[in-house]
Amino acid sequence: MVFLLFDSLNRHMLTPYGGTRIDTPNFDRLARRSVTFDQHYVGSLPCMPARRDMQSGRHSFLHRSWGPLEPFDNSFPELLAGAGVYSHLITDHAHYWEDGGATYHNRYDSFDFIRGQEGDPWKAMVEPQWERLRAMYHERQFSTDRRNYSAQNAINREFIREEKDFPSVQCFAAGLEFLDCNRHADNWLLQIETFDPHEPFHAPERFRDKFRTGWSGKIRDWPRYGRVDELPEECEELRANYYATVALCDSLLGDLLDDFDRHDMWKDTALVVTTDHGFLLGEHDFWAKNRMNLYQEIVHIPLFLADPRRPDLAGQRRAPITQTIDLAATFLDFFGVRIPAENEGISLLSHLDAAQETRKAALFGYFGGAVNVTDGRYTYHRYPADLMTQEIYQYTLMATHMRQRFLPEELADMEAAGPLGFTKGARVMKIPVIARAPFHQHYGPGSMIEGETRLYDLRADPGQERPMDDAEVERRMAAMMAALMVDNEAPPEAFARLELPVAGRPA
Repeated sequence: MVFLLFDSLNRHMLTPYGGTRIDTPNFDRLARRSVTFDQHYVGSLPCMPARRDMQSGRHSFLHRSWGPLEPFDNSFPELLAGAGVYSHLITDHAHYWEDGGATYHNRYDSFDFIRGQEGDPWKAMVEPQWERLRAMYHERQFSTDRRNYSAQNAINREFIREEKDFPSVQCFAAGLEFLDCNRHADNWLLQIETFDPHEPFHAPERFRDKFRTGWSGKIRDWPRYGRVDELPEECEELRANYYATVALCDSLLGDLLDDFDRHDMWKDTALVVTTDHGFLLGEHDFWAKNRMNLYQEIVHIPLFLADPRRPDLAGQRRAPITQTIDLAATFLDFFGVRIPAENEGISLLSHLDAAQETRKAALFGYFGGAVNVTDGRYTYHRYPADLMTQEIYQYTLMATHMRQRFLPEELADMEAAGPLGFTKGARVMKIPVIARAPFHQHYGPGSMIEGETRLYDLRADPGQERPMDDAEVERRMAAMMAALMVDNEAPPEAFARLELPVAGRPA
């Protein structure tokens, strides 16, 4: 099996999903060879919370922000290993090697880390030529702070000179090397994971040629998270560089599909292709993610699945609601491995024979932000009355944030809690969220610009431009949200902060 994971790949940009801005012929090839899922959604956000959902098969955002896999988490590579299935991870996603991701890659039998993406602390320059670099990069994506992602990125890019040097290109080359060595073996899972098209949108020149905007300023390929305040020509340059990076991803996908064709791997090798979330490129007057409401552009993501046992399904589409948490169950199901009781996911294989409904709605969100739900027709985004004063706790045994440990003052009022229903008898730390927490202003409650509860009708308003006022629909969506939160064993304060009923009782 090959699991191909992109980062920040916008569903609506891909031609199989109606995209017209970028030519993606290899995603079209993939769609002709696979089942395309039309209602696939995220779960926990952003990057590492999404990967915890993927590995463990359950939502984490109601209990925990960005952090490592917990000692009690199920991990699909480990479960596969117990059944004699070998797993190998190839990735250029540097977050795996930070404090908040350091337990994920170790779950695979082997792994290959390709260096150089974004702020990966890769190349060491004690005295960089700062003024030369300053002349190259736009001021909004340049810094001389040695522990700043922008500063490290400028240094890294000094060593990415030819197309073969690009980390994503190296990821796919390593993936093809794995296939050359192992394609005749049985019982393996290869995860090829590239950070592209995540920002900064850095692609080889040949992919940028068709998206030239006439921009004559400094390198501008890394948008700020937040409201759009750039001039139109600057916005166009940022978007054009994203398009070029998606075109690169399409080309790399084509290399993988060529290998499948050349060696007739479609007859005995499954292929799953998806992403962790989307990315706003000016829609709703925002760049990126984390700061705003979870609009469809961020949460409605692509998913393709080719099952070699079912070639008759190639080119078909499926409409049931699926989510990131379904991946672990799917991988285990492919190899006949028992799906743990703690897993909330539903194997995607259950949707192959018919478009039967197995999930009435999808629950998704950021820790500390709105809780969100969609039934495919409506999306409901429910915020606490005040993001900055809400009572909220992290439940964890791994007290690290994205790039550092919890502060001692965060731990000062820590209590023991549990065991919770999914912690396998382990008690956990219950840590109050404080405004000084390192994550708070970056991807937590303090980072969010929007905070207004909204209901949208996706059929009448697919662009989510006009929030609707319908008390009955809102009541129904709120009840659906509460039921899914109960299923996830959300803590009591998760209901209280949103003034939601618990199991039918008034808030």
